[in-house]
Amino acid sequence: MPRGKQRAQSLLLSRDESWLGFNRRVLEEAEDPTNPLLERVKFLGITASNLDEFFEIRIAGVLQRIEDGYNDASPDGATLRESLEAIKAETHRFVADQYRCWNEELLPSMRRAGIRVLDWNEMGEEARAFASDYYQREVDPLLTPITIDPAHPFPRVLNKAMCLALLLRRKRRGAAGPVLGVLTVPRALPRFISLPSAEGHNDFIFLHELIERNAAGMYRGYEILSRAAFRVTRNSNLYFQEEESRSLLETVRTELHNRRKGDAVRLEIDGGADAEIVERLRTNFELDESLVYRVDGPVNLSRVMTLYGASKNPELKFRPFVSRELRLHRKSANLFDELRHRDILLHHPFDSYEGVVGFIEAAAQDPSVVSMKQTLYRTSDDSPIFQALTEAAQTREVTAVVELMARFDEASNIRWARNLEDAGVQVFHGIVGLKTHCKLALVVRRDPDGVTRRYAHLGTGNYNPDTARFYTDVSLLTADPEITGAVHSVFNYLTAHSESDDYRPLLVAPLTLAESFMRLIHREAEHAAAGRPARIIAKMNSLLEQSVVEALYSAAHSGVEVDLIVRGICSLRPGVKNLSERIRVRSIVGRFLEHSRIFWFANGGDEELYCGSADWMPRNLFERCEVVFPVRDAQLRARVRDEILAAYLADTAKARVLRSDGSYARLRAPGREGGPAPFNAQEFFIAVAEGRAGAESIPRPQAGGQPARQAKKRTTPAAAD
Repeated sequence: MPRGKQRAQSLLLSRDESWLGFNRRVLEEAEDPTNPLLERVKFLGITASNLDEFFEIRIAGVLQRIEDGYNDASPDGATLRESLEAIKAETHRFVADQYRCWNEELLPSMRRAGIRVLDWNEMGEEARAFASDYYQREVDPLLTPITIDPAHPFPRVLNKAMCLALLLRRKRRGAAGPVLGVLTVPRALPRFISLPSAEGHNDFIFLHELIERNAAGMYRGYEILSRAAFRVTRNSNLYFQEEESRSLLETVRTELHNRRKGDAVRLEIDGGADAEIVERLRTNFELDESLVYRVDGPVNLSRVMTLYGASKNPELKFRPFVSRELRLHRKSANLFDELRHRDILLHHPFDSYEGVVGFIEAAAQDPSVVSMKQTLYRTSDDSPIFQALTEAAQTREVTAVVELMARFDEASNIRWARNLEDAGVQVFHGIVGLKTHCKLALVVRRDPDGVTRRYAHLGTGNYNPDTARFYTDVSLLTADPEITGAVHSVFNYLTAHSESDDYRPLLVAPLTLAESFMRLIHREAEHAAAGRPARIIAKMNSLLEQSVVEALYSAAHSGVEVDLIVRGICSLRPGVKNLSERIRVRSIVGRFLEHSRIFWFANGGDEELYCGSADWMPRNLFERCEVVFPVRDAQLRARVRDEILAAYLADTAKARVLRSDGSYARLRAPGREGGPAPFNAQEFFIAVAEGRAGAESIPRPQAGGQPARQAKKRTTPAAAD
């Protein structure tokens, strides 16, 4: 390997190890005693759900490439086999830490709080009678016991389905050796069964334990030698050949059916399982021993999240808060009248998502609106946006660009597409080969002054009111003719593949986004070289694109100060002498999932600010249709700069700083008497929404702190003048 190439690769951190580091930061929240107890349980469940997807997609992809004969090096220099071995070692350590957290911290704490997960021997007579009756009424009719023998081959075990394996021996004389029985735990039933309990207590039993207790009744004539719960994770990558497909819709439908045939990539099983059960399952699923995870507790920890909703203990959860509602100026007749005078910026969930829903609903109900266009990547089952679009389609032109291949939402998106078509909406599926990931809504309206105008919503998050309650995102509502005209051009690109020569002021992937970001980064380097203000602050979910990392290294070497707020994967290595000493990277994991993408450039004193749907990832820059939009209003820029970004950079409660070795150091104020209390950015945003705080209360961090200017008072774009 050439020496220069080897050096370049050593300056990039491993993608998968970086992601595993992110999931460990989530686990830290489950371990953190300052978080409410049931929130800690939820965080633990999230780590398990995250790990499921990691195996389904990333581990599955690596295994598949190795089986196909590839062993090429990744950008960090490790071969596929080397990466796989490192990942497997870390995941085994991580799983052990998950169960240590459950067994040693959460279970005892829940018991002290009156929330008990019981086994049969701990249950009183009333609870046993209730559980037995529940089993007979609700569970037994759904069970199909199977015995593996020459006449009954091993059943098709669904991806991530909870199952029971039983080692059985015939009671009659002369019977052959032990056989394996398999029971699939019904997915239609809750994983925890709530039991009658004393006042002040919430008692539960695992569904699979209730089934285990009654297994003998399903295997009459057999002696049960041993039993164990297990779960198999399968390859869930979605492949199809575009040139062979009848249509994208039918292709995805077919692939959803075929997905169940994916190879196994992980076996989770009770730690005390009989060795013969483990070996029979491992052999059947054709798994290497290193992909067998013997767990010290309930198989499938993601299900513990259901305890959060099942337990009626508000004192064990985060304090609820009410999002700030969008308020119009007293002189504005409606939202469209307001937007003709000013742009509106919303910071969700602290600013209510009803402002976005209200924009769509107002357009659907307004007789002056002549057309509506909307992208849909993910949405909720009872989405008011869906209802608004179907209602509007009765009297005007309505177009929806539905992304069918939003991972794990394909089935629901197919249903949305069919239902929208049935309602008269013109449904498109974007450009073949590119996911439509941009978040856009465009309304055309004949205003009272006789002028036909466009109004738009541009966002960083999905049109999903459910996830909008716990994802942080930014929305821009605007009637800016240049922005709305560019949004119109993007829709033409999506529905007719009609490429424009210029999408300014928007940055659009895969056409102009990567080139524009590189230009903006290089421009900061030129400002630094000329002695002008030069700084970059960028917030995103992931940073992986090598050309962007190298551009940031170059800019920092030229004197640009760079602050990155990256929730998950980050392949950039900060703090390297003579290269990235001016780059600081932090990750914030807290009550809300950080999802907004914000990009601020000092630009020699003439600042520019962008928000959008794209991370600095290859797939976002080159393989999806993404839109990044400018925030042009000076007051709105000040709010993002001095309130939102400044708070994230000042966080000492939930921020972790990336070190040059790839590890993260948690930032906490000393906590000693007289010292500053930890500053929590997300709690600050709640206080802002409730009118209890403003930008002036953000502490100035010791290093790498806030943006160039500090607001003298809070800017509230939703407030009436």
